[in-house]
Amino acid sequence: MINIANVTPLRRPTEISHTVTAKELYFLLAAELPERAALMQSRQHLTQRIAEARKLPADLPDAVEDLYAWMDERHRVIGNAYREYLAERKSGAPRRYFTNKSHALYFLKAAAPTKLADGSWLYGLLDQWQDIRFHGLIRTYLEELGDGVAGKNHVVLYEQLLTSHGCQGWESLAEEHFVQGAIQFSLAHNVQNFLPEVIGYNLGYEQLPLHLLITAFELNELGIDPYYFTLHVTVDNADTGHARKAVQSLIKLMPQLEDGGEFYRRVQEGYRLNDLGANTNSIIAAFDLQEELIEILQTRSVVGQNMHSDYCRVAGRTVNQWLTDPIEIPQFLQALETAGWIKRGEPAENSRFWRLVQGERAKMFGVFSEYEQQILSDWIAAPRVAEAGEENRPSARVLSFRARQRGLAVPEARAPQNSGSRGLFRHHRLARDDAHGDLFNPELRELEQRLAALGSKQEMMRALIGLMSPARHHNPTGLMATRMFAKLYS
Repeated sequence: MINIANVTPLRRPTEISHTVTAKELYFLLAAELPERAALMQSRQHLTQRIAEARKLPADLPDAVEDLYAWMDERHRVIGNAYREYLAERKSGAPRRYFTNKSHALYFLKAAAPTKLADGSWLYGLLDQWQDIRFHGLIRTYLEELGDGVAGKNHVVLYEQLLTSHGCQGWESLAEEHFVQGAIQFSLAHNVQNFLPEVIGYNLGYEQLPLHLLITAFELNELGIDPYYFTLHVTVDNADTGHARKAVQSLIKLMPQLEDGGEFYRRVQEGYRLNDLGANTNSIIAAFDLQEELIEILQTRSVVGQNMHSDYCRVAGRTVNQWLTDPIEIPQFLQALETAGWIKRGEPAENSRFWRLVQGERAKMFGVFSEYEQQILSDWIAAPRVAEAGEENRPSARVLSFRARQRGLAVPEARAPQNSGSRGLFRHHRLARDDAHGDLFNPELRELEQRLAALGSKQEMMRALIGLMSPARHHNPTGLMATRMFAKLYS
C-alpha cells in the first residue's frame, strides 16, 4: 500500500552511466516489461522534469478548498471562449487551427506519442483498489481504457485514427514530441515515490481545454472522425467527469497532518508537468506544408534513387540523378513545376505528376501513404502565394465527417428484411466495438483458465493488474483483463 505520509522521491540512481533522452526513455518504458535500469532512469527523469517545471507558473488556487470554484470558473471561461469561436466561424471566419486536411493529419501524427500514452500516469494506482480514497482515480483509469471495450479504449481509438489516414511513422518524430509521453510512462511506474505529482498531473490533464473543443470541430469539418476528441470532451466534464473526479480525489487524499502543505506544493509541481514539451498549439504552429513535403520526398529518395529508368529527364537530368542527393529535392520540385509536370494552384488531378501517384494504372501506386498523398495533393492545390487565411476557409465541396456518416447510414426501417442483414449489421457493430475480438485467441482462453485456478480475489486482481499496464491494456489480453478487473471492482 502507498504510504501517503512518506512519498519522498528516491535518491538519484548510481547504477546509470548515462542519461537517456525523453524519446529513448519513452520506448524503454513502452516495453511490456521495462527493465530495471529503465525504471531507475524514469525516476531520475521525473526528478529532472519536476525541477524544470518548477520554474513555470501555475494557476491553481493557494488553498485546496478553493479548487471546486477554480474548476467551475475555468470551465465557464472556456465555454464562453468556445461560444465566441463558433460565432466567429458562423460569421465567416476561417478555421483557427488547420489550414487544410494535411495540417490536421500532421497534428494527429505529431501528437501520437502523447495520445498513445493516454491515461498511463494512473496505472500505478491500481494496487490501491481496496482503498476507497483512490476510487475516483482508478475509475478514471478504467474509463481511459474503455472498461476493456476496444471501441472506447483511448489508445485503440487513436491507433485506429492514425491507421485510417496513413499516419504511421510517428516514431521518427523529434525529441520534444516524446516529452509528455515519457512523463506519463514515468509516473505510471513510480507512484510509490511521486504520488502527489501523479495527482497533480492528473488534475491538470483532465481539465477541459479550449483547444480540445476547437480541434474536434475542425477535424469534423475536414472530414476526419473527431470521436477520440469528442469522447474526451464528454468524459472530462466538470460535473460528473474526470475533471471533478480529479479534484475530489485530491481532497480525499490530502494528508490531515502537518505535511499537507508540502503535499499540495508537490501536487502543484505535478500540475506544471503538463506544460513541458510539445503541445497542441506548438504542434499546429510548427506546420509548414512545403517543408513537410520536402521531408517526405527526401525520405523516399533514399530508396527510390535507383528505381527509375533513364527514359524521362527533367531539366536535363534523370530522375535517379535528381534523387541521388536529398538536399536537391526543392530544386527537383521546382524543375517539375517548370516542366509542367506539376500545376500549382490547380486541383492535383490536373498535374501529370499526381496521376503517376494516384489514378488508373498509376505507375507509382503504393509508393506514398494516404497521409503523404494528402500532403502532396494539398501542396499542388495551394497557390504559390495565398492571401492570409485563404487556405483554411471551409470548402463547400468537402462534406464533414458527421455529414458523410449520416449519408452512409441506412435507416433500420428501410433495411432489407429478407437477407438477415439486421443480424449481420449487429454482428459488425459488435466487431467494431471490440476490434481486437476474443475469437480464436488462445491467450484469452489461457487467461480464463489461469484466473479460475487462483484462490482469492486478491490474487485475481494482482494478476489482472499486470496485464493492464500502459504497454498491454490495448491488446486483446489487456482488454479482457480490464473487463474482468472492472467487473470485480464494481
